[in-house]
Amino acid sequence: MNPFKLVGWAGLAICIVGAFVEIPYASLILVLLGLVLGVSIATEDSVRVIVTAMALMSLSSVLMHIPSVGEYLTKIFSAAGTLAAGGALTVISRNMWNRFKP
Repeated sequence: MNPFKLVGWAGLAICIVGAFVEIPYASLILVLLGLVLGVSIATEDSVRVIVTAMALMSLSSVLMHIPSVGEYLTKIFSAAGTLAAGGALTVISRNMWNRFKP
């Protein structure tokens, strides 16, 4: 199995488990895992990753209105947005480097 897929599965596991229990430094771990995942993202998928990160971060709070499970879904999708944001930062940094490298 691809090591980047393992990192992605670990990140998703932290997102889900973190909705039910407190994980110290979970946001930091998710951003770092996202930064690692960003290395494996193909150039043609750059826009998709950036839009996914923005959508998850901004729209996850809508799920709060679902009775009894909304709070957990909001936490899961918000954490997934943090993971995707790390990947988006890597993609953006790589694009800037390729644009301005000597």
